[in-house]
Amino acid sequence: MTVPLSILDLAIIDEGETARDSFASSLTLAQHAEKLGYTRIWYAEHHNMPTIASSATSVLIGYIAAHTQSIRLGAGGVMLPNHAPLTIAEQFGTLETLFPGRIDLGLGRAPGSDQKTMRALRRDPMSADSFPQDVQELQGYLTGNTLIEGIDATPGKGTNVPLYILGSSLFGAKLAAALGLPYSFASHFAPQALQDAVAIYRREFRPSEQLAEPYVIAGVNVIAADTTEEANRMFEDGQRRRVTQLFGRDRTFTDEEADLILESPGGQQVKQMGRYSAVGAPAEVRGYLDWFATHADADELIVATQTPTLESRLRSFELLAGVTELARA
Repeated sequence: MTVPLSILDLAIIDEGETARDSFASSLTLAQHAEKLGYTRIWYAEHHNMPTIASSATSVLIGYIAAHTQSIRLGAGGVMLPNHAPLTIAEQFGTLETLFPGRIDLGLGRAPGSDQKTMRALRRDPMSADSFPQDVQELQGYLTGNTLIEGIDATPGKGTNVPLYILGSSLFGAKLAAALGLPYSFASHFAPQALQDAVAIYRREFRPSEQLAEPYVIAGVNVIAADTTEEANRMFEDGQRRRVTQLFGRDRTFTDEEADLILESPGGQQVKQMGRYSAVGAPAEVRGYLDWFATHADADELIVATQTPTLESRLRSFELLAGVTELARA
């Protein structure tokens, strides 16, 4: 496999640990991934989720960047309708100024939360409708070609932080193609439209100042372990944790309760979310990713690994690096 491999770090708060522990784990993972040769690490904006600590993506990126040397770091992504484009331009312009050549900005239009939390964020329910215009406004601030006369991002102006459109539907594919931006598809949890979206993006792509040719990043779940049995066990545990994330809110289900939910209609949806998952010993994982890169028509894969401990995540990425030739994007 020759496509670059990157990491989506969900900044998981492991059982019995705190957000501070999660940040320490994210730093350890980033330093480990940098030594192994991974291309980039992205952090996703989530809110009101007790097991995910990446709500303030720009702050977390700054912390990780200050303690690493070369690996690219970015948001995968910032949910732009939650924010003013000028604010995001200033935040990521600051990051790019401090850590030149290492910062990415992936953009999504979902809330990154539920409806109640969306109201707490003071988000207008119709704000997603202006996402295309907001992306262009943000891009203008970062390139120095502001669309609003007399308004510049400081820092930000002229930093040219690269933008990526994130999506799980045809909407994002069409927008990324129209704006000539790279496209990252969330196939690690929303697999249904992957092939259709990528085909539309490649067919409709228009070159831009940022990008001459279409560029696709596809998400995939990976759990590599020393044995197939160990990997399968961690994958099953991960499905149970996802049940708690989606259905538990104020409580944690026992394994037996989670398994019952997984067999329900709602639980089948959880299983479907993990359709694209490379699980097993290193050779098995390598074979699956070779197939998936072709299936997704991807230029790069971004790997999400949900295992119960930091040590198992580090081991998974180490084993994966050992059976792939990690190429830089």
